[in-house]
Amino acid sequence: MSENPIRVMIVEDDEIAAKIYEQFTQKVEGFQVIAKAFTGKHALELLQVFTPDLLLLDIFLPDMNGIDLLREVRKNYRGIDVILITAANDVDTVSEAIRGGAISYIIKPIIIDKFLATLEQFALTRRQLKHAKYMDQTEVDMLFPTANKAAAKKPDEAVVQYPKGIDKLTLKLVRDKMRMVAHSINADDLASLAGMSHSTVRRYLEYLVSIDEVEVETVYGTVGRPERKYKWLGKTQGAD
Repeated sequence: MSENPIRVMIVEDDEIAAKIYEQFTQKVEGFQVIAKAFTGKHALELLQVFTPDLLLLDIFLPDMNGIDLLREVRKNYRGIDVILITAANDVDTVSEAIRGGAISYIIKPIIIDKFLATLEQFALTRRQLKHAKYMDQTEVDMLFPTANKAAAKKPDEAVVQYPKGIDKLTLKLVRDKMRMVAHSINADDLASLAGMSHSTVRRYLEYLVSIDEVEVETVYGTVGRPERKYKWLGKTQGAD
C-alpha cells in the first residue's frame, strides 16, 4: 500500500515563480501541491481550510514578512514544516529563519537540482521519523547536520565527488541498510527496510554496483519480468 502524498502549499507573490515551483514539486515522487497563496493573508485564510504537510514560503510578500508568517505557522500549525525560498541572504533573516523553525532555506534564483534534492531529503526524513521508533546517534546525526561532522573529518581525508542525483547522507543510509542484509535483496524490499521510495533506492543501488560495493544478479522466474537482486560485497570506497 503506497503512502499518502506529501501535501504542499506554495506561498509566493510571483505567480510565474509559484507555477514553476508547482511543476517541479510535482515531478518529485510522493509530493502533491494542494494550494497556492500570493499574500500572507491569503495563506492564513487557506490554512483554515487546507492542512498541508509542507509550506514553500517566500520572505518578501506584499502584505507581510515571510518570517512573521513562519512564526504564525509555528505557533498555530505545529504539524506543518516550512522551507523558505527567498532572495533574502542577509544574516539576520537567515538567523530568524533558523530560530523560527524553518527546516531548510533556498536562496533565489533557485538551482533546480538543489530544489529537488531538498524535497527528496525532506521526504526521506519524514519516512525515517514515521517508521522508526528509536534511533541511534548516527541516524539522529543524519537528521541534524552540524559543524561537528566537518570538525570530525580528518585533515588529509580526500573529498569524494558524487555524481548528480547521489546525496552523501542518503548514500550512507543505503550502505548501512545493505550492510545489515546477509543475503541478496531486491530494490523493493530494501526500500521498505530503509523507508525510502523504490526509485530512489534503485538509483543508489545501481551507483553502488558501479563502484563495486554491491554486486547484482538477474533472477529469472517462471512468471513476469526478471528481477535484479543486490548483495553487499563488504567494502566501501571513499568516505561515508
